[in-house]
Formats: sequence, structure tokens, C-alpha cells
Amino acid sequence: MARRHWMAAGVVVATAVALAATWWESPASGPTVASGPAATPLGWTAQIELLAGDGHPGDRDGAAAQARFADPYALLASADGSVYFTDAGDNNRIRRRLPDGRIETVAGQGEGRVDGPALQASFNTPSGIAADAQGNLYVADTGNHAIRRVSTDGQVTTLAGGQQGFADGPAAQARFDGPMGIAVDAQGQVYVADTWNDRIRVIGTDGNVRTLAGGDRPGFADALGADARFDTPVALAFDAHGALLVADLFNNAVRRVGTDGMVSTVVGRGEVINGPLSLATTHDGVLYVGDLDGRIVQVTPQGHQLALLGNDRLPRLARPSGLAVEADGTLLVADSAAYRLHRLRPLPVGELPAPALVGPASDAALPDSGGRWPLAPQDGWHEVVGTLGEVRGTFQGESRHHLHGGFDVRGDVGQTVLAIAEGKISSPIAAWSLGGQAEGLAVDRLKYIHMRVGRTPRGEPFDARWQPLYAEDGTLERIRVRRGTRIHVGDRLGSINNQAHVHLAVGNGGFETNAVALGFKGYADHFAPRITDVALLDDNDQPLAAGSDGVVMLARQGRGVQIVVEAWDQVDNNLPRRRLGPYQVGYQILDAAGQPLQGYEQPRWNIVFNRMPPQKQAVKVAYAPDSGITVHGSAVTRFRYLVTNTVRDGLMETGRWQPAALPPGEYIVRASARDYSGNEGVGPRDIRVRLLP
Repeated sequence: MARRHWMAAGVVVATAVALAATWWESPASGPTVASGPAATPLGWTAQIELLAGDGHPGDRDGAAAQARFADPYALLASADGSVYFTDAGDNNRIRRRLPDGRIETVAGQGEGRVDGPALQASFNTPSGIAADAQGNLYVADTGNHAIRRVSTDGQVTTLAGGQQGFADGPAAQARFDGPMGIAVDAQGQVYVADTWNDRIRVIGTDGNVRTLAGGDRPGFADALGADARFDTPVALAFDAHGALLVADLFNNAVRRVGTDGMVSTVVGRGEVINGPLSLATTHDGVLYVGDLDGRIVQVTPQGHQLALLGNDRLPRLARPSGLAVEADGTLLVADSAAYRLHRLRPLPVGELPAPALVGPASDAALPDSGGRWPLAPQDGWHEVVGTLGEVRGTFQGESRHHLHGGFDVRGDVGQTVLAIAEGKISSPIAAWSLGGQAEGLAVDRLKYIHMRVGRTPRGEPFDARWQPLYAEDGTLERIRVRRGTRIHVGDRLGSINNQAHVHLAVGNGGFETNAVALGFKGYADHFAPRITDVALLDDNDQPLAAGSDGVVMLARQGRGVQIVVEAWDQVDNNLPRRRLGPYQVGYQILDAAGQPLQGYEQPRWNIVFNRMPPQKQAVKVAYAPDSGITVHGSAVTRFRYLVTNTVRDGLMETGRWQPAALPPGEYIVRASARDYSGNEGVGPRDIRVRLLP
């Protein structure tokens, strides 16, 4: 993925056993046996286990499986089995999972910056978390531009910073800009990924803040100190030799910083990792990286990259923003956009993982939009020009490139896009693809796409929340929006680009839910979907022709057949040429008299666009090869659904109808289509078949 297309966020905790700086409660001790800790297995198969969170956004302590979080961002494994983690969003707390599975709040109440007793103190978008050898917690308090300390006696203090900007010197006068990553070394020095200053800073034990590496603008350069360049550093970890590693997000790299400030690149661009968010290291030099694509990647000491999650065998996560390694080698993950914490346990060689629940809960509460539209008037009707799950192609002629991930509302080029709900920027790269047709912005779970983010049609930023970043030649390079920025209902978010519509999506890529469920004032749909064709495909995926009597002759042997249903839909007041995809499509098998066979009393709704599957190939599972359009603007879109395959509930599976399960004779294959409003499809629904002996 190109650099400007990235959206995600991350933070890290250093958890190597040899570094006492990463443990809460007491200093880490050395190995108890002469042979030392076991070697870290490479390329292991992970069993995903739920550590905490029910996948719903909220604020609830108690039993781990029922706990709720707003933005569980970074985590820290302690020697006694507790797991400490930051919970940002609307919660702004430091919490922990106790060894018995209970979740409790350690510090924080409400959004703000108040020092004092832990449960009376306040934070603003806490991100990274670490601990020193004495058990004091340190928090990168991103929205407050500060580094906070939660001492073992339960007091919260501001260690350094508190005002946005850049300044070294005494802690009280030092300034940071949205710091996200934090780590503490064995001497008690606090290292900070000063994210929007693009620098690595150090708070010494004497209270002075200095810059270890990074210069006055983002870039990519291996060099010493101020001559080095980072771009949006978000996470820190110490390696097995005590060197500092940096997740350099926008550079798609992991960098190493020596104690002298010399910067080198450990993992470069263009490999398996796509946008490092979080880091964790082991005692023997193995590195784990969580990335923007929801993968967990293991990097061996020799530099080989192995995807443990997000590969062909195991699912990816929504946003793996925090990682930590436990003493026994298991890996802990904070999946912030899913409101869950997970444990990844290595399985014995040859053992297959059990199914695991990842991503937000399928019935997680949607943002409270109040029925607003993303364009003015927000309480009035607008034309809908695209729905979730429609087949989309490319300008290069590929007709089945991807599934449409959102809800499209027509608007004029240059028209202002408005926020439909209260929200908070949760990603360090919330705006992407400047100048591209897919330029967009993520506000928590909502994504607004096809607009000039944060600026007028002439390129002028709306206000100070939208930070323009210029190249050395003075051209606008991108728009930065800091993690923790508040967005209010009706705020201007951008202006529509030449796509002439705003694309509204709910959820991270691969976990989108249908935005029509938000409810829009004046939206109505009384139009029944139109079914225009039903076909059977043979072993070579070619249509089987009917005989002169209108019956398709079908052998009962073989691999089975695929059933294809062509259908389209509209909503009220759509232009006649505006075709949309139905919400769900399925089929039934009936006997010759038109009675459903057992198991087919109701349509098998295999294609349901309620939640997107994460796999990119899902478009070719849902749609037959002649779907979509091959020349943009010159033909209507054809929606030809492979209804014997399954794309629904975030899952994807191929399948066929097996006539061998039925005796010879005549049957009817009946197509069904339905829109989100419940209107049933009409049109030529049936195809008669004769199964041969």
C-alpha cells in the first residue's frame, strides 16, 4: 500500500525479560536455570485467545469477557501476571487485567489533565505505557502533549510537557507534540516517540529533556542525531541488546537508535510489514510487529518476516496497536478498533488452531448519528448512489477488483462534507491519499472518503486542527490530524473531490458494517429489487443452456454446479439509471410442483452484505466473472451473484449445489433477492432442471 493510503495507530511496550524497565510491581530477575529461557520458536501457528473485552465500545470493569473499552491502545505485561493497558477514546483511563481475569481501573476519570490521586486524576487520549524497575507506570498522554507518571503509591504527576510544541530543557518547560510511544531503560531514563515532532526524545533522571534523534521536519534518513529523519514514529521497544527500536509508521520501517543517537534501519519499506504500529521483543532477538493491515509479523534475528496473523491460515485483526511478550513467550495484543485484548499462544507443530472471534462484535453499537447526512442539509434527503458490498472495478479494466465498503451519497464537486456524529481521531494517520480520488478521513469508526480533507476546494485548511505539511518545494504533501482531536457534529471535514459523492463507511477495512443501519432522515426504500437472470454454471464455469422445453439437463455426478443470480436495486427518488446492489441474495430448491425441499423451506441467504469479510478475494467469491463494468462511465453495473458461495457475517467460503444428493427427476431452482428495507425481489426467478440418472 502506498504511504499516503495508510490509516491506523499504534504504541508499544518493551517486554524483554532482561530489561527490568518493562515490569510493574518489582524488578525483573534473571534466568533461574543455567540454560536460560527457551528459544523463541519461529513461524509458529497461533491460537488466538480472548484476554478481555466483549467487542462492544463502552466502559465496564469486572469479568474480563464482559468488560468494555473505548480504545484499548497499548499494554504492559507484569511479572505477577497482571496486564496494564491504556484505554483512550471517551474513557481516558489506565486499566489492568488481574491474574484472576477481573478488569479494574487503575487511574483516570474523565478527559483532561489533572494530577493527584490516581482515581481522581485525568488523562487525554493515553497511548503508550511502560514501567520502571521500581514499579512506577509511565504514560504517553497524547492529547495533553505530556508524559505522565502513576507512582506505586497511587499518585499521578506530570513528568514532562503539557503544552503542544517543541522544546528541550527542564521537564516543566519541555514541550511535545502528541507523543505516542514510550519506553524506560534500566537506569530509569524515559524514551519518548514524539510523534508529530518526528523525533525521539529522552527524559533524563535529572529531569531534563533532550532530543536523541530526528530533525525539524519528517523524512527518511539514517544518520546521527538531528541529521536523522523519522515520519510519524508511534511505538518504542528495546531489543535484546538494549538498543531502542522505533515503529516509524509513515516510513513503513522499523528503525534502531543507539545511545549516541545514531539511527539505522532494521526493517525497510516494501516487505511483509505494511505500516508498523506496535512492537515487542524477545530475549533472543526476535521482533514482533503489529501493522496497519491487521497483521502480526514475526521478524527473525536474520531479518526474515513471517506473518503469524493475517496470513492465508489465520485472520487479521482490526488494529493491533499494542504488543507485549509474556515471560513464557506468549504474545499479548491490544486490538484497539475491536475493543478487545488477545493472547496468542504458540501451538505444537502440526496442531490446527480452533476458530477465534476477532474484530468488533457484529452487533456493536453504531455511532450516534441522529439520522444526519454528511452533506447539508443534514436533516434532509440526499440521493444514494452506492451501497455496501457492490462490485467495484478499476480504471485499468479489472471489473471485479474489490467490494464496495460503504454508503455513497451524491454531492456537488466542492461541496462541504460535514461530521454526522461526535467523535475522536484515534489513528496517527487519520487522513490519507492527498489529492487522490480516494482521499479520506477516519474519525473513530466513521470514514469519510472522496474529499479534500480539512480544506476548501482551493486548498485552504478549515482551522488549526488540520495541519498542512508541505514539501521542500512548497507543494502540499499531506494533511495531518493528531490522535485525540475532537470532532463535533456538523464540523467541516473536507470538500468533495471530482468523484461527486461522499463515501461513508463504518469500521476498519475488513470489518465494515452496513452504514445504512445508521438511519438517515428522509431515506426511504419502497422499490422491490429486480431479478433479471438465473443461471447454472458447469465445471468450466460456463452457463448451461436450456433445451427447447426450457429445462436444463443436469448430470448428478461431478463437482456440482454454481448458481448465479443477476439482480439490482434502487431506493426512493433514485435517478432511473442509478442501479444499486441488493442487500442479500440467495436461492431455494423446489420440487416440480413448486414445493420447497427439506432444508430449503426458506431461501439460503448466502450473500448478505451486513459485514465485510477481510479477504480481498471476497469480491470474486461473491460475484461471477461477468459482473461489474469494464469501461467506466459507458455501461451499467451488472450484479451477478454466486449464491452457492458464502459472503456474509464477515465470513467468506466457496461452495456448490450438489445434485448428487437428490434422486433423478425435475426440480426448480428459485432465486431470491431482498433489500435492506425488506422488499422482496421480483422478476424471472425460476430455472427448471432435470437431474439425469
